[in-house]
Amino acid sequence: MSFLEALILGLVQGLTEFLPVSSSAHVQIAQELLDLSDLSRPQLTAFIAIIQLGTEMAVVLYFAKDIYRILRSWFSNALKPLKAQPADSRMGWLVIIGTIPIVVLGLSFESQIENELRSLTLIGIMLIIFGIALGLADWLGPKTKDINQIGIKEGVLIGLGQALALIPGVSRSGGSITVGRLLGLNREAATRFSFLIAIPAVLGAGLYQFATSYSSLPPELLASTVVATIVSFLVGYAVIALLLAYVKKGSFLPFVIWRVVVGVFVLVAL
Repeated sequence: MSFLEALILGLVQGLTEFLPVSSSAHVQIAQELLDLSDLSRPQLTAFIAIIQLGTEMAVVLYFAKDIYRILRSWFSNALKPLKAQPADSRMGWLVIIGTIPIVVLGLSFESQIENELRSLTLIGIMLIIFGIALGLADWLGPKTKDINQIGIKEGVLIGLGQALALIPGVSRSGGSITVGRLLGLNREAATRFSFLIAIPAVLGAGLYQFATSYSSLPPELLASTVVATIVSFLVGYAVIALLLAYVKKGSFLPFVIWRVVVGVFVLVAL
């Protein structure tokens, strides 16, 4: 892998991790286009795991104040009846509840996810299907609920939507935002809650992959990996800020179109 190829993968990771377009799909497509045949699968897995830590640090830093506020309130009020807890403590419980599905299913089907589902054909199909689903969810019905109106039922269902991202091409944020919109959340609320429930899942998965694969990374690739990780962090942080600003007024239609176009491109190319 050349220095330029490492930078391209870091850029793709940063651009797509938080958009509802599936970062795993785009990174895998980029890998195929770059033809990284000089790396073994464990080496490539280690590289991807490390650059993912960049985007994970970006979301933690961006929401640091929210995380601190939620944790402080949750540790002070978690054992009280849920309805008697302040909003931040309830949000802590909702994040935990929303994270459970992807953790349970991810650990239960780890082998299948890492091997049998890594198909470009499947990725192309999922990009199209869940792109259309996102478009329909964004368009149909009233969407007026804000983030403080999310309850246990919504937390579980949005968590299940996030868990669909275990299938490459679905998109973690795309799945949770789609379900959130179907449940009546406004775009900003659906997007912000998608980010919040992603923090423990994305951080936990990234650290696990890093811990189990970093030793496979060849020493000569370390400098490129560090730079690519920094790029993914900076780009990822900017994408979070821009997306949250955009959804206050804009629809998800551009992401729907992009998903369908890329999905069709993949299927035609195959």
